[in-house]
Amino acid sequence: MSFRDKKVFGYLLAAACVFFWGITFVCTKYLLRDFSPLEILFYRFIAAYLGLWILRPRYEKIAARDNILFALAGFSGVILYQLFENIAINYTNASNVSVIVSICPLFTVIFSQIFLKEKHLSVWFIIGFIISITGVTLVCLNGNKTLEFKPKGDFLALFSAVCWGLYSVVISLINRKNYDQICATRRIFFFAVLMMIPLMIFTNDISILQNSSRFTKPLNILSLLFLGIIASGFCFAAWNKACKIVGTVKVSCGLYLIPIVTIIFAFFVLGEKITLAGALGAAITIAGLFVSER
Repeated sequence: MSFRDKKVFGYLLAAACVFFWGITFVCTKYLLRDFSPLEILFYRFIAAYLGLWILRPRYEKIAARDNILFALAGFSGVILYQLFENIAINYTNASNVSVIVSICPLFTVIFSQIFLKEKHLSVWFIIGFIISITGVTLVCLNGNKTLEFKPKGDFLALFSAVCWGLYSVVISLINRKNYDQICATRRIFFFAVLMMIPLMIFTNDISILQNSSRFTKPLNILSLLFLGIIASGFCFAAWNKACKIVGTVKVSCGLYLIPIVTIIFAFFVLGEKITLAGALGAAITIAGLFVSER
């Protein structure tokens, strides 16, 4: 495969991830009717971990000290990012969360500059950042005539975007080790699930037997399998591969399109209304992200 073909392949992987990740907000919002945010996360990544074992049934030996990187990736990219995103969706619209989380690439650039010494900050980036934050503010207001701070959902979504920036930096460090992408992703999920178990016990969120009827609903099962096998197992491995081929910062521009997918699916599936301020805010946010990429 030529260098050009590899680049195209990397962008195709990223595009598939963007499409599937856009749908995850809608699936999560639906599952929150019967499951807690932590439960969704736990079942999702158990399914993803088992799915990756089926896809690549072999063990890859790694340096013991690199387990720290995999644990950090699991903590930042799964525990913090995914959990706070799930909680955020519980307090606000799926569309809102997807737009706010779409500023992940901005934090990826900032943290890459700080921790990896990669030179990405520019005047265009700063201008784009300001435009995007303006758009996010409009999305948070979502048509309210007065500024009412009910920040639970929107601020949690913003915090999850920061966590993704940290995850991207850790993934860049892992990619330098040249481990198998599927095995590396599976190890990240292993540490994430391991860290979730104490959380499940502490919050008394293990209630499989208490309400087993939830697992008899076809849409619940399909949503969990989609989130686990497709959106987590496939997409995390594919995204890490795309980052390795194209570059973490460059490929992150694809995240800008996630809100478009989410808004469309949320409108038809969940019946979420699109206000003028919300739509304008989404457009401004995405425009600012494209400006920052310049």
